[in-house]
Amino acid sequence: MIKFDEATGRIEVTNGVLENDGFEVRDTFVLLGRGQRGMLYEPADGSKRIPVGVVLIHASADYSCLPMCAELAKRGFTALGGQVRGDEIGLEEKMLNVKTAVNFLRHMQGIEKVVLMGHSGGATLMSAYQSIAENGVEIYQTEEMLYPCPLTEKLLPADGIMLIDSNYGNGAMTLISMDPAVLENGNGTDLDESLSVFNPENGFNGSETAYSAEFLERFYRAQAKRNNEIVSLALERLKALENGEGHYETDEPFLVTGGAQMKPCNKVILADLRLLSHTKESYPLLHADGTVTHEVIYSLRPAETGMNPTRGGLGLLNSTVKAFLSEHAVYASEDYRITETGVEGVCWEQTYNCTPYNVTHISAPLLVMGMTGSYEFMAAEAIYQNASSERKTIAFVEGATHNFGPQTRTEKFPGQYGNTHKILYDYMAEWLRNEML
Repeated sequence: MIKFDEATGRIEVTNGVLENDGFEVRDTFVLLGRGQRGMLYEPADGSKRIPVGVVLIHASADYSCLPMCAELAKRGFTALGGQVRGDEIGLEEKMLNVKTAVNFLRHMQGIEKVVLMGHSGGATLMSAYQSIAENGVEIYQTEEMLYPCPLTEKLLPADGIMLIDSNYGNGAMTLISMDPAVLENGNGTDLDESLSVFNPENGFNGSETAYSAEFLERFYRAQAKRNNEIVSLALERLKALENGEGHYETDEPFLVTGGAQMKPCNKVILADLRLLSHTKESYPLLHADGTVTHEVIYSLRPAETGMNPTRGGLGLLNSTVKAFLSEHAVYASEDYRITETGVEGVCWEQTYNCTPYNVTHISAPLLVMGMTGSYEFMAAEAIYQNASSERKTIAFVEGATHNFGPQTRTEKFPGQYGNTHKILYDYMAEWLRNEML
């Protein structure tokens, strides 16, 4: 592999072998199929290989060259990091890309067990995949489903699944991120300031933001209303397509102003740290000194106080009718709200794009982990409590960010949270050995 450091202009050719703290990891480019590629990471010394393969694919981002796979290989596992064929395709098509990766590892000599790893929105993809692989697509084709899954191909189940700092699911995160201040879809500048999270009159005050109860109530009500209207519009366009009255023959573009779920767009939970601030119950918390306590888990994330992403276009969700319904659409009920301890009023059971519902159909061994330096950590509790797996494990890493490094912005002294990467991967490796060997 070739690594380029843009800051220094240095080009390093690794010839397929990476040095990781004295442990050689071999990386190999893999072409899995049309438009799908990845990188295979494994111990360079075959005698140190553990017969477990891990598939790491996100629902939209490319995970081929992130350090996650190399860290697992450094601990003896074979890891395949990759990407889906395209962000614009539906969740069901992305599951076929996961199947190809699972099938690839199944055919590798020396691999006896295959485990899925879903990080962030990748947990939506992996949990949907495993639930269908274990039970058949019929579980998501009932009359209650908002968009019955159109998948026709059988999936290969994995032997275990790890959901690491998962969000609540891409559907739920689209709801949580929906900007209710938008007056007209397609217009990101003409906004209702009485519903803007950046308006000081609504309680916005930089890192000291504390929205009033009255504003939050209005905000949730408006957010749910706009979200449900967008979902209903997508369903109307789907019906038009099915009746041969669409703008195109099989699918059509579907844009949502202020509907993107990326971090700058996650609205009230970014500024007001009282929201999603702690778990309901006590769980294992991994500390820098190697100790593990059992306690209510509190958020250690900093407040985010950036500019309005809707006005600049960053909040635009660019999708198609079918892809939106597959991966982003979920209805909110009348009691929708975000509290100190979670998200309420999401109609989880009507879709396969919400991880807390997908895990109700999974029986394989499950590891759920949350990073307390990130707002995503709270989803771990909902996932764990809903999970049907008899062998399920949960743990949190103190002070780790969404990408697993230490949250230095909230440290009381340098190094307070320690090597959060090592803490996380050592725990994952121990779980893999205990559950898969």
